[in-house]
Amino acid sequence: MPDHPIYALSSTIVDELCVLLPDEATYLGIAGHDDRWPDLSPAGYDTIAAKLGELRDQVDAVAPPTSRWDALAIAVARTMLDEELDAIATDDHLRRLNSIASPSQDFRETFDHMNRETAEAWDNIMTRLNTLDQAFAGYQASLDLGIERGLAVAKRQVETVIEQAEVMASGESPLLALHDSLSAAELPNGDDLANRLDAAVAAGRSAFADFAEYLRTDYLPHAVTSDAVGAARYVRNAAQFLGTTIDPAETYAWGWAEIAELRSRMEEVAAEIAPGGTIGEALEVLKSDPARLAPDRESFVRVIADRESAALDQLADTHFDVPDTIRDVEVKLAAPGGSLGAYYVGPSEDFTRPGSVWWSLEGDGPFPLYDEITTAYHEGFPGHHLQVGVQMSHAEQLSRLQRLWVWKSGTGEGWALYAERLMAELGYLDSPDYVFGWLSAQMLRACRVVIDIGSHLEYSIPTGQPFHAGEEWSFETATQMLVDYATLEPAYAASEVTRYYGWPGQAISYKVGEQMILDTRDELLAARGDDFDLKVFHADLLGVGPVGIDLVRQFLLD
Repeated sequence: MPDHPIYALSSTIVDELCVLLPDEATYLGIAGHDDRWPDLSPAGYDTIAAKLGELRDQVDAVAPPTSRWDALAIAVARTMLDEELDAIATDDHLRRLNSIASPSQDFRETFDHMNRETAEAWDNIMTRLNTLDQAFAGYQASLDLGIERGLAVAKRQVETVIEQAEVMASGESPLLALHDSLSAAELPNGDDLANRLDAAVAAGRSAFADFAEYLRTDYLPHAVTSDAVGAARYVRNAAQFLGTTIDPAETYAWGWAEIAELRSRMEEVAAEIAPGGTIGEALEVLKSDPARLAPDRESFVRVIADRESAALDQLADTHFDVPDTIRDVEVKLAAPGGSLGAYYVGPSEDFTRPGSVWWSLEGDGPFPLYDEITTAYHEGFPGHHLQVGVQMSHAEQLSRLQRLWVWKSGTGEGWALYAERLMAELGYLDSPDYVFGWLSAQMLRACRVVIDIGSHLEYSIPTGQPFHAGEEWSFETATQMLVDYATLEPAYAASEVTRYYGWPGQAISYKVGEQMILDTRDELLAARGDDFDLKVFHADLLGVGPVGIDLVRQFLLD
């Protein structure tokens, strides 16, 4: 650990946060907290705010920095604590209810990341199952206070979370799969553990059932009909995701320009896939030709895992500095009941748990692959897996808080989208199918910009656009855009739009962040000329870590 006191303090901040938010500790692979849930009641948030304020004062009291890394560590700690305190001060914790990133999903996914190899680990799992009702009770108390203060969220989000909770409570609950993991563990006293697990799973399913009933009976009558959150809240949320402040009208116009360019390129590649054909005709080929599909879930995982492995083997050391601790990435299928798509879970702090890419698939197959190869590079290597792995490996220059806890979507998702572009540049999208899939992924992120800003700020669709020119945004219009422009299936498109409506400001971070990286690369290339080294640029960018856009640019351009 470096000598400046900010590093020891940053480690203390992580330890204090793990005590307050033990499910986050589980997600990060930090041991010692797996038998508890956070207290998300109003009183619990008062305790969290008090501790955050105390830690913030300690950051202000540290000695002046003696290096640029010290200055970065101080800025990261100060910014992170300020944002957490601001979120509580503005009552964001009283409206934490949405389809993808709220406590209900956190509770559900926690079990995916818990250790299952020892009897003690299973005791922790069962303790959490048996106390899940208490965790929901505290959470519901904060939601009730939100209702009292007129902060109830949109009906669409409530209904979606009800559906998710009902899946967790049903006879198809992913919690029932815990029995298979226990059997595979072959632990002593397995019969006793199995009997206890039966009761604990029943308690966990009951807690989800009760939460669904609470939402339907107590919360839903207060839910608002409008999905829009308005300009003030939107810009504030976007700044938290990006680490910079945007001009929403300017960003909205830029998003439409990106859509026009991408549409033209997609039409060109479509004509290669279906000779002389349209985008729709190319999609028909990509979704129906058996040679282009993974026939089942097992085959899908194998294709993705092979791509990840090949990229790691071929690009490590030649194009990227890859720590030995992350030269493996697991590909897994997520339990049903959540939003469709893919996501990444980083390695544990000690790297005993490898990083993993999780796919939430609909049905049993066959599965088109044209758009999944670029997603593999986004979520795995050289996307989030390399990014998070480098961040966690740089203990000699990054604080523990920055390595483990701080992750800004603007630079985090911006890097992953940039990684897709880079793999296209390096020739890893080795067929028109996969190039089309990458362009579709870029189009999805561009559509997110205009849908997210347009819907929440209630902008109209610009006149002169070929898509619903001059009209107001609606859920149906946004869904149609993702089907027509981003090539999503209708169910996936609807899930995406529901996500944007409940998580304002996050959806734009991918494209905005990628553009920041491209702009910074161009500026450094212009300044350095023949001395510019792309591998070094990537190492420097990843070495800073996914902090806010303003901090990253300042650090790279200084």
